[in-house]
Amino acid sequence: MSTQSVPVPGLSIGSSAADVERRRRLRRMRIVATSLLVVAAVIYVLTRERDGGWGYVNAAAEAGMVGAIADWFAVTALFRHPLGLPIPHTAIIPRRKETLGESLQEFVTENFLRADVVKERILGAGLAARTGAWLADGRHSERVVDEGSRMAARALGRIKPEDVSAVVGEAIIPRLLEEPLSPVVGQALKEVVDEGAHVGLVDLTLTELHRWLLLNEHEVTGLVVERAPWWTPQWIDDRVAVRLHEEAVTWVQEIRDDPDHRARQALDHWLADLADDLQYDEQTQERAERLKHRVLTQPQVARTSVAIWDALRQAIIGSLEDPDGLVRRRALEELRMLAERLQEDTTLGERVDALAADAAAYVVERYGSEVATIISATVNRWDGKETAQRIELHVGRDLQFIRINGTVVGALAGVTIHALSHLI
Repeated sequence: MSTQSVPVPGLSIGSSAADVERRRRLRRMRIVATSLLVVAAVIYVLTRERDGGWGYVNAAAEAGMVGAIADWFAVTALFRHPLGLPIPHTAIIPRRKETLGESLQEFVTENFLRADVVKERILGAGLAARTGAWLADGRHSERVVDEGSRMAARALGRIKPEDVSAVVGEAIIPRLLEEPLSPVVGQALKEVVDEGAHVGLVDLTLTELHRWLLLNEHEVTGLVVERAPWWTPQWIDDRVAVRLHEEAVTWVQEIRDDPDHRARQALDHWLADLADDLQYDEQTQERAERLKHRVLTQPQVARTSVAIWDALRQAIIGSLEDPDGLVRRRALEELRMLAERLQEDTTLGERVDALAADAAAYVVERYGSEVATIISATVNRWDGKETAQRIELHVGRDLQFIRINGTVVGALAGVTIHALSHLI
């Protein structure tokens, strides 16, 4: 199936100052090359039927004209039909631009889009050090943070609550309902208990509970008095309530201050048993799964999840849009620290360079051939005549030297042949 060529707006000829300069230089070299042809023709006419040294000049002029005309034909045949005549094997670029695109694609693929070449170039470029030096400039790091914050804020702003609700209700919750989570939760809980990661949370809970008991004595004693039997005297209720409060404060304080308290040990044993049962005890797993189903099937779960997400999203957007917000300031600090490490930490720089090289090599090896098809696809869309004009505008000046050289070499060849003919 043939691909129809269409004019491409991006290939408009002479639309830029650079194109104007290229056209001027091309015109000048054409004049020089054509002038040599004219000079050779004039010399040939003036030296015809002369003997002696003029014969050598005439032979040089004649051969120079032949060389100039032949090379003019060769150069012109690349881009158009010479003199507008449909001579076979002329206007090569307009007629065979598809083949040209395929050849260019093959050349780029074989010589540039190779994993070893790309990897070597990236490793030798010192990407990590250059990136660190670039980020060390405050203007650059601030620009990165500004652009990143703006893009992140826009991306978060485009996420609609109904879309999040659909994802939670139609994808996340059904998936959680189908998957048995008890073994996973049990394994995670076992890791937490083994590493003692829960100790900090227990300490925080005990500290806050102790503080709350001290600050809310009246609420605690009042609650005890309210729950006391109606027939007990008031003074007994008050004394019992105060004593219970004191005992509760003392007990919580002891647990808080003693890392080896029996209550802590009992909690650790209970958590370890629960982790083990969640992994291996069928009854515990069934109860946990039923609890999971009861919780996840509540309509409030989806609504609460969306509400939490929306509140978090709004908070993040507000911080991203604030030039002096915590997120931006923190990101800027992290970028500056990263810039220093990339420049000073040789080991880190080598790891970053190696990672970038491996990633680029993987992309080139996996998708290089597909990327290269952009070349042939783009060339196939170009208009043939306009493509030839564009290529001639870029390389036509250098090709005029072929015409000049053809004139000079032809003249030298003519003198040589003339001299050899006389010697023979």
